[in-house]
Amino acid sequence: MRYLATLLLLLGATKTYSQNITATQLLDKAISYHDPNNQWKSFNTTFLVVMETPNSSDRKSSIHLNIPKEIFELEVEKDSIQYSYSFEKEKCTTSLNGSKKISEKDRKKYRLTCERGDLLRNYYTYLYGLPMKLKDPGTKLDPKVERKIFKGKEYFVLKVNYDEGVGDDIWYFYFDPTTFAMEVYQFYHDEQKGDGEYILLKDIEEINGIKIPKTRAWYYNSDDKYLGTDILNAIR
Repeated sequence: MRYLATLLLLLGATKTYSQNITATQLLDKAISYHDPNNQWKSFNTTFLVVMETPNSSDRKSSIHLNIPKEIFELEVEKDSIQYSYSFEKEKCTTSLNGSKKISEKDRKKYRLTCERGDLLRNYYTYLYGLPMKLKDPGTKLDPKVERKIFKGKEYFVLKVNYDEGVGDDIWYFYFDPTTFAMEVYQFYHDEQKGDGEYILLKDIEEINGIKIPKTRAWYYNSDDKYLGTDILNAIR
């Protein structure tokens, strides 16, 4: 009976703590799960992403991220066409099928501009750097942590928006209440309209000691329409 009473006390304490967890505590626990040895700041590797979309051929992307040296390289192959964006800090170059000489017609067709490259750099660095990127300046955590059921599972949910000039969307991040693994994220351009998308995360690929979701399946918030899945593979 004494053992049972102690167990119930511990379970009660765990439940009380989970109900009162702050946004900062939740984020710290999620980062401890995904990046237990604080490797994101020194992240320097190349990985592959295959994007599968309905009624379209696969898009294969090789992504090199060197966070400390601010290097980003993206090489894309789709329908036998290869193009790339490369950044060393703010120095930018682009290529098409191995050539840096690109006609204006092709540059427009494949959106091979440094502005587009910068958008992709921010996109890949943000998504593959989550949840660590939620520590970046300009990120505003809602202090209240909600518990929500999404697709039949209960999660701790962290609401995030951004300072002006950093980001315009409202994001929600869903964490397993036991392991604190990030399993879903969701964003809205206008939450009242119910637009935007949600992304279901599955499996883990460990790269440089960081646990990164291996597959991400994208859906519209408004009607659950499936948009596509990207699959991450480390280069061994």
